Amino acid sequence: MCGRFTLTVTWEDLMERYLIDPQSISPFHTPRYNIAPTQMITAVIHDGRRRRIGQLRWGLVPSWARDPSGAAKMINARSETLEEKPAFRTPFLRRRCLIPADGFYEWQRSVESKIPHRIGMKDGRIFSLAGLYDMWTAPDGSRLSTCTIITTRPNQLIERIHDRMPVILSPEDETVWLNRNAKADELKRLLVPFPADEMSATVVGTTVNSVKNDNPECIQPIAD
Repeated sequence: MCGRFTLTVTWEDLMERYLIDPQSISPFHTPRYNIAPTQMITAVIHDGRRRRIGQLRWGLVPSWARDPSGAAKMINARSETLEEKPAFRTPFLRRRCLIPADGFYEWQRSVESKIPHRIGMKDGRIFSLAGLYDMWTAPDGSRLSTCTIITTRPNQLIERIHDRMPVILSPEDETVWLNRNAKADELKRLLVPFPADEMSATVVGTTVNSVKNDNPECIQPIAD
């Protein structure tokens, strides 16, 4: 699964990475070191004319849901069953997004505890997690925009830590993922493990275990 991640870059870094005009939106992002489910997270969509950046709440609430109470259980969507699950079927075909990150956390089970690892690219660059989003309308007419992160089987680096990993899109595949006219078969070929040789995993301290902690200490490496 993917239950925590980081986006420690600046607003300017995001604008440059996703080719978005910085004059088109007021800045809302600050560096984050321990992003957790049900929080507002940064996402990129395509409105049919251009890319747009904004915020979605992490934990999908389907448009047809009676209430948003099940969002915490919908933080991830398994790539293998996207077309089978009612909550994900329509968003997979119509409402896809990029979720910027520069690392994500997984906990490796040991005999005595769970060891947190921060996983990312060897060069520390921003990457895009494949996401789906949907919009739910409350009885009072207010709208809630939410998202989920797609997961797949692990690559050789992550399989020693966890049995799932988030789908990471290569920069050239991001355009395909956001293309509103993309076909299901074209999209499904993207839902594979990212190459392990481009990634690294670092043991970090237990500061990250608490969602209350969101500071640089969360990403500090410790002796393995």
